[in-house]
Parts: sequence; structure tokens; C-alpha cells
Amino acid sequence: MKRILLFLLTFFLLTACGRLDSIPYTPAQTPETWLQLQPFAEFQFASQNVIFVQPSTSIIVYFLGILTIGVGLYFLKIRQGQLSRFWWGIALLLWGIGALLAGTSYEAFSYAIKCAGRDFCLWTSWWEILYLIASVWSIDAMTMAVACSSTTGKLRKTLFIYAIVNAVVYFIVVMIGVFIPVKFLISFELLLVVAAPSIIAFFIINGWRYSKFKLRLDLLLLGTWVWLGVTIAAYFLFLISGIPESLWAKGFWFSANDVLHIGLIIWMLYIAFALAPKVKDNLK
Repeated sequence: MKRILLFLLTFFLLTACGRLDSIPYTPAQTPETWLQLQPFAEFQFASQNVIFVQPSTSIIVYFLGILTIGVGLYFLKIRQGQLSRFWWGIALLLWGIGALLAGTSYEAFSYAIKCAGRDFCLWTSWWEILYLIASVWSIDAMTMAVACSSTTGKLRKTLFIYAIVNAVVYFIVVMIGVFIPVKFLISFELLLVVAAPSIIAFFIINGWRYSKFKLRLDLLLLGTWVWLGVTIAAYFLFLISGIPESLWAKGFWFSANDVLHIGLIIWMLYIAFALAPKVKDNLK
């Protein structure tokens, strides 16, 4: 039985990797044009020539990932039996891992992963697939954290069931997208669509609770969701503004991802210093 499972897993991964290799970048990019689109640095590592893409952006996103994992571990350290702190810890560990995966494939080593040795660069990779899954599971863990700190009874149970079902269904959808393949099913856009209901629910739950009970924790959580919304909005506004392209034309690299990552670093610091010490389970 173990050999059969191992064979199926190996077959699954090989088939999936092959499917991802069939999705070209749009518009088509050769390894040469890929490096013309963005800054990069070359350095020797042992006997290998390594191309490090978007150095400043890569450093920022790696810092975000490490910081987020650190905040997640902090939540677990101070959990003191609080389920809300436990789920916040899991959520941020997943978020931090996702950031490291994304930074590796979208930026730092995108050339090695998607372009090196190919005629045309690939659109995605397994690094990015794992990032998508980790990010959605992170939001699902946050849903459980909010359920523990801000709800009781049937609503808490409903949120827990929703989070589990959402995590499982999204994983299946992504795997379908990998196998067929379907670009939208493994896209950042679908990730936002899947995450949006939970984030909207957070606004509603903590906004309603603060208007009714005036509890500091609900205000802090509401601030958490407001800043996350502002950061995502700033990312999209900067992305469509044309500013990144004009800056790069002048030799200065500052992308929409930099706006997103810097906003999320501020978000993490807020969560660590303002929110974490106040998070506790709702026992009423």
C-alpha cells in the first residue's frame, strides 16, 4: 500500500510539474527580455553563476517573510491556552512561509526558476502554487482566530466549518488548475476572490462588536483589517498608475510589490506590538 501511495504521489508531482511547464509567460518573454524588464545582479556561488532578480524588492519581501514568521512564533509563545492566539500564530507562520515562497519565484530567483535553459520563460512554478495555498490557508487560520476572539456559539462553529471547507476546496481547485491547466484557477486574482469573503466578514464582525460593546480588542482588530485593506488598495492603485514603469525608465526600481510589502511590514509590526498582547478568547 505504501508503495502504491508513493507511486501515485510521484506520478502526481511529475504530471503536475509537466503541466506547469506548458504555461508560457504572457506576453511571451525570452530569458534575455526577462532581464531587460527588471534590475538584476549576478554573482558567483561555488562554480555557479547566480542571477538575483529585483534585489531591493527581494530583500524587502524576504524581510517581510522572516518578520511574519517571527510574529507567528511570538503568538505561539504567548498563547497561554488562548485558541485565538494559537490560530493567529498558525496564520502568520503560513503567511510568512508564503511570502518567502513568493519572493523566491516572483522576484529573487525567477530567472533560474522560470527562464534559465528555456527558449521562453514560464508563467508560474510550484513555488508560486505553494504560495497561493499557504496564503489562503493563512486567511482561513485567521478566520478561526477571529471566531475564537470575537464570536460564540453557532457563529463560531459556522466560521470554523467555513474555514476548513474553504481550505480543502481551494486546494482541490488549485490542483485542478495545475493538472488541466487553467491559469485563472492558479492565479493571484482567484486568491483575492477566495480570501475576500473572510476579510469582509472580519470587518463586519469587529465593526459591529465595537459599535455595540466598545471593546479595545475589537477596535484593534478593526484597525488590523482597515490597514490590510488600505495596503491592498495602495498596491492596485500603484500598479495601474504607470508610476513604476516611468521610474524604471529613469533607472529607479520601485514596484507595486514594494508598496504591498512595505505596507505589510507595517501591518506586521502593528499586529506584533498593538494587537498580540490584547488578543484573547471570547468566553461570553
